[in-house]
Amino acid sequence: MFTPGAENFLRQAREIQDEELRKFSSRITSLLQNHDLGNDTIDCLQRLFLIVSATKYGRKLDGKFVELLQKVLCLPKCPEQIQALCAAILREMSPSNDLILSCDEIQDAKLLSLVSSILLAQGNKKAEVLAVGQRVVKVLEGRLPEGHSSRHLLPLLSKIISLSPASLTEDQTNLVNKRMVDWLRYASVQQGVAQPSGGFFSNPRARQPGPVTEVDGAVATDFFTVLSVGQYYTEDQWLNMQAFSMLRKWLLCYGSEGANSPNSDDKSEVDGSIMSMVSATSTSSRLLPPKERLREKAFEYCQRLIEQSNRRALKKPDGDLQKACLIEAVTIMDIICRQDSSYVYRTLSCLKILHGRISGDLAYARALLPIAQFFLNHSETAAVDSEAVYKHLFTRIPAQLFHSPMLAFEFIQFCRDNVQFFTENLSIFRRSFPNLFKLLAWNSPALISEFMDLLPALLGADTAIEIFHLLLDLPCLVAALDIQLRAASAPISERATWDPAAKPASCLEAFRHPLYRSTFQYLLRTETAPRDSPERLAPLRQLLGSMASCPRVVQCADTIPVLLQLYFGVVAEFADGPLINQLVLVLLERSEQLYEIPAFKADVHRVLSSQLVLLCKLHPSLVVELSKELLEFSGTVSNIRNKEDIFTYVVWAIGEYMSVSYDKRCTVEQINKFFEALEAMLFEITQLRPSASIPKYSPRVITVLMTTLTKLASRSQDLIPRMSLFLSKMRAFVQSPAMASVYSEEDNEEILTRAAELMNLLKMPSVAQFVLTPSAEVASPRFHRDTNVSLPLAMKTASRLLERGTGFVPG
Repeated sequence: MFTPGAENFLRQAREIQDEELRKFSSRITSLLQNHDLGNDTIDCLQRLFLIVSATKYGRKLDGKFVELLQKVLCLPKCPEQIQALCAAILREMSPSNDLILSCDEIQDAKLLSLVSSILLAQGNKKAEVLAVGQRVVKVLEGRLPEGHSSRHLLPLLSKIISLSPASLTEDQTNLVNKRMVDWLRYASVQQGVAQPSGGFFSNPRARQPGPVTEVDGAVATDFFTVLSVGQYYTEDQWLNMQAFSMLRKWLLCYGSEGANSPNSDDKSEVDGSIMSMVSATSTSSRLLPPKERLREKAFEYCQRLIEQSNRRALKKPDGDLQKACLIEAVTIMDIICRQDSSYVYRTLSCLKILHGRISGDLAYARALLPIAQFFLNHSETAAVDSEAVYKHLFTRIPAQLFHSPMLAFEFIQFCRDNVQFFTENLSIFRRSFPNLFKLLAWNSPALISEFMDLLPALLGADTAIEIFHLLLDLPCLVAALDIQLRAASAPISERATWDPAAKPASCLEAFRHPLYRSTFQYLLRTETAPRDSPERLAPLRQLLGSMASCPRVVQCADTIPVLLQLYFGVVAEFADGPLINQLVLVLLERSEQLYEIPAFKADVHRVLSSQLVLLCKLHPSLVVELSKELLEFSGTVSNIRNKEDIFTYVVWAIGEYMSVSYDKRCTVEQINKFFEALEAMLFEITQLRPSASIPKYSPRVITVLMTTLTKLASRSQDLIPRMSLFLSKMRAFVQSPAMASVYSEEDNEEILTRAAELMNLLKMPSVAQFVLTPSAEVASPRFHRDTNVSLPLAMKTASRLLERGTGFVPG
């Protein structure tokens, strides 16, 4: 967020019209042409940069003015601030057709950096990228004039290899390899000299450089690294730090070719170990080709960083830098080992010690990810068992550091990058999915995209039901995680054991209360527990209801419908009949047991009802196999009020699939039982009496109940007279005073129309059978999808034919 003053400046910059901008540019033109490069010009250029960068659309500047900015930028004695502002404005205006800049003859490294940044902003044009790359390497190849620095060129080099790695030839990459070896390994271990203040009492002795130190204050006895501490830094020390910052990218772009020599595929492990022994000393490493030598020096550099990370930093920023450098060092060592397997054994012993040292310190948890990645990539080559590394990572880290956004993202990204290996080779991955859900619950919706790539790998016949419960309980899990954090940070005086006989007064008290302790432990479990009963969470959902309005809980709840859609889509690919039956039962049960957030419950009911249709289509026999449970569910009036969508689709499924055409086990007795239960339900919701509080049931529920009853009656023809009589009474129901006070005229018309259509169909049982229970040949996918032959149209057509008395009766 900007301050009010900054917002005001931005608004003014955005509101400047083209005519005002042209006049302002003319003023700057006058200043630059008069070679007035003082404070007034700096102020005007700063304002112009704000104007051209404050809008999303590009501002138009006169071509001659743009040309003038380029000329001023390249003036031999132009002040640095003027140069930087001209370059920034030209970059903001890119891509530009008025560009006359070229980097071919520029010797000054700082000016080359500014000009090249403008050329690279022209839209990733290969010609510009190639020209800049050639010039940068050419300048690095030569000897820079006194006072010039290569520091300005390394960011350009990093940008070039990102845009077009092929722009550098093999000779040029070898040149940079040699330079990087010098920058990484042979930087000075003496501190730089402070810039003289120019005062009369300047003390020459005070400016004498001293040795650089380690983060713990000890004098550095080995070569300089990014973790070496000094008050001032020399030019080669700055290059050392910059070279390390781009080392990973450089090795990924150009390091692998060196390892893939013509005979590299034929190297045996013995050759690799011999190579490792030969390259162990700096003397022998001088005999290596440039790429291999850079790899060797980079490896030594990373080893030194790992050693330096073991020192106790005196300042917190140095401690944070230690952790960041440790992650980078392990990652680079992994890259080196992938490019040359001879380094695997040296790295393995180093990382085993490192893992043992930091695995118990949560402050270094992020560094465990690249270590695990190394073992994942190379444990087979080294023939070592790394199961303990993965087990520690999956069971402990998410459970204790779920609240760290950066760790959560990196952890899920790590899982996503290696998901195929984990799924095929690592049982702890799928067993630990409750831990992974903690990362999602606390950090949603930021991790929703990454987690959707991961969820299919966690799902299987053995985990589907438990994951379904966990998805529905995610808001409850967020609340429990919040309480866990608060309980851990509560003062010791408040951590006393509560009286088991006293009812907890708050969620925090309940967290330690014996009555709820085991329930919290189940919800916060680290590994799968399929045999435990999820119903035990019902009291906890009620207890945590006070946290339903917390922003983090609400945010998590908003992501669940999307995850449920993905969940059912994946389960549909492997679920068999028994699993679908079990899932439908759980769906009906859990539709009542949800965390008390009204919008969340409505969204979940909407998704569950639509997915119920999918499950029924996959396994139509479930209606017969679960007839007892469906009969109980559809015969409960409260299910209409509390979960109308699900009730409606259950009734639809009964009417659609309770038929011998879908399952030969369907009996007339079962049809009659469903008919009686649904008839009683329809009678109860339609026999309204005038009262102060008349429950309103949607016309959709009434019409679906009527249609389902008619379908059942068409399959057991003894029920037809009974259903026809009921339908004939619907007009009296619609015209009753109680009905008129609750339903609109359009609702009444909808109910009456459907009742009339159904009653007309029942007058001719063969027609009703054809329309309401089509044969397998007729009930093709086209019959359900094409609106021209859909069920409503078939009903209307048959009804009109019967009403007109044409005598034409199909079938």
